[in-house]
Amino acid sequence: MSGLLSARDGAPVAIERAEAKSDIVLICEHASRRVPESLGDMGLSEDLRKSHIAWDPGALAVSMLLSEALDATLVHQRFSRLAYDCNRPPEASDAIPEISEVFEIPGNRGLGPVERAARAEALYLPFHQAIDDLLVARQDAGRSPVIVTIHSFTPVYKGVVRDVEIGILHDSDSRLADCMLARASDGYDVRRNQPYAPVDGVTHTLRRHALTRKLANVMIEIRNDLIADAIGQAAAAGYIAGLLGECLEGEAL
Repeated sequence: MSGLLSARDGAPVAIERAEAKSDIVLICEHASRRVPESLGDMGLSEDLRKSHIAWDPGALAVSMLLSEALDATLVHQRFSRLAYDCNRPPEASDAIPEISEVFEIPGNRGLGPVERAARAEALYLPFHQAIDDLLVARQDAGRSPVIVTIHSFTPVYKGVVRDVEIGILHDSDSRLADCMLARASDGYDVRRNQPYAPVDGVTHTLRRHALTRKLANVMIEIRNDLIADAIGQAAAAGYIAGLLGECLEGEAL
């Protein structure tokens, strides 16, 4: 294990359904709120370590349902974005945030280059190497992977109420997003590049793995009050699976 992670912590990345038949590769960068043992409580209360600043509540549950429904491989991070946000490159200041939303993160305050590099080496690099290895193997086998990242967001952010329920986000390649938005039916308030957009730095995983390989891709954001329980998670997963299925069959793209 790395200096940051102990044997009890285990691996920084998990892969579900590695041999799945679908070309879809699901990625959940903010799946866990666990903090490596070596970082303690990071100076935060238990409530904050359970809150959205630490992870995307409901995102992993929806990802697991999608993985099952679509027979798709899922890659997910096993540690909190408070330790390292795997949807940010090492040079990004918010890869290891000193402030998240309005909350200071004492465990991240004043880290030097060596400490930041150690976090990236332990958490970011293995996560993205696992994705790279998976995509290379798929392409070497003549397959055309489709990257779908799954996130959740808060109903209220810094006092502003968010009406959008599902965001379909994209960077410069909007093929899959365009198709999903065109087919989005009643049931959810679905919007393009909301509540975040590429200018917010949220498309790093898409840029690193999909745009460089010219692979179809999309980032999906779900309002977390809608996926707070099993019923909501199943409904959202069913809806998203339907959109992906319609867009990826035949010549939809």
